[in-house]
Amino acid sequence: MTTQRFDDIPETALAWHRAGKGAALAAVVQTWGSAPRRVGSQLAISGAGEIAGSVSGGCVEGAVVAEALDAIEDGTPVMLEYGVSDGDAFAVGLACGGTIRVFVEPIGAVMPEDMLERLVQARAARQPVAYVTGMNAPRKLFYDGFSERFRMDRSGFEEDGETFVNIHNPPLRLIVVGAVHIAQALVPMARIAGYDPLLIDPRESFGSADRFPGETIAHDWPDEGVQAYGLDSRTALVLLTHDPKLDDPALEQALASEVFYIGALGSTRTHAKRVERFRDKGYSDDQIGLIHGPIGLDIGAAGPSEIAISILAEMTRVLRQGA
Repeated sequence: MTTQRFDDIPETALAWHRAGKGAALAAVVQTWGSAPRRVGSQLAISGAGEIAGSVSGGCVEGAVVAEALDAIEDGTPVMLEYGVSDGDAFAVGLACGGTIRVFVEPIGAVMPEDMLERLVQARAARQPVAYVTGMNAPRKLFYDGFSERFRMDRSGFEEDGETFVNIHNPPLRLIVVGAVHIAQALVPMARIAGYDPLLIDPRESFGSADRFPGETIAHDWPDEGVQAYGLDSRTALVLLTHDPKLDDPALEQALASEVFYIGALGSTRTHAKRVERFRDKGYSDDQIGLIHGPIGLDIGAAGPSEIAISILAEMTRVLRQGA
């Protein structure tokens, strides 16, 4: 079962360093006005001038590479700042003019190799990790303690204006149980929004390649499917079958996990029956309260596509604002 990989910029920098080329990581640490790349975006530069990633729309990469090559040779970090006027903005990629600050760190001399290796290992294991750095700040990795930043995918300076926290979150994933009409609309919408979707439905006539071309489909029993795929804090689970025999086993797995969103299709009456079933199974009201049912924001949705929009909107709200 394959999943979409996120960028491999730290991995590339580590490989270049270990190949003896020398390497540096450059990160956008601050922006003002318009900027094509968000804070935390990275660019890897090798000592041979190779690059991976981006810190702008192409307008400052050349200058960053030149500075990074000097930093690699000197073994020192450097903080760069680039500003563009509104009149010149389109020519260099800052759509309405703006300023960006880019922090460059040579690997080994500044960012320890073993720390970069641990960062890469955490990313491979889908473990959220924060890399804390700065011109004068001690470099550390944190796997918790920045809950708001992790939830918001928000890298940035701390209040001291010196300590920079670069958040490395795993890619978002969506598990949909029930390859029904709503799923046919939801899956491509979620993919556009940055999710890596998986469909689980033991009914092969529903979960067919004809109905979901190019998508990952598991014809497993739902609890087995979610176990095989994994449930973590960057995963949303959406249940669309209306059938307790299919939905409930996956729900039980989700309630024992750290998924950030659980949504279950059904009317208010259907959800009330679901609540009673889970109370009878010994689940607390707090646990049951994690289930969003009826699923989706109440936008008066009519038809599968609008219901899919309401589901994706609710997933986004929970991800960015909390339950």
